[in-house]
Amino acid sequence: MDIQTASQRTGLGTASLVLGICSLLAGWTFLAPVVGLCLGIASRGREPAARGRAGWGILLNVVALAVWILLAVAAAAFGTLAVWQQAVGH
Repeated sequence: MDIQTASQRTGLGTASLVLGICSLLAGWTFLAPVVGLCLGIASRGREPAARGRAGWGILLNVVALAVWILLAVAAAAFGTLAVWQQAVGH
């Protein structure tokens, strides 16, 4: 029996969960949640023993991505507002 088949692999799900936690707590870049989301989705199909970790990883990475998207939209809106106020002269 091969070592790979004897033990259940859970590396992708664990990596997804760790990236999700770090992305939320440490405010990591936009790339880390994207990678964590991809790892979580891949883990759900390949690693049945890591379904819970992969699910939590997917959830945390989606939340981290949503925060980045909201910050980008807010920055764009406030930047546009500042430029408009300068143009109008207020």
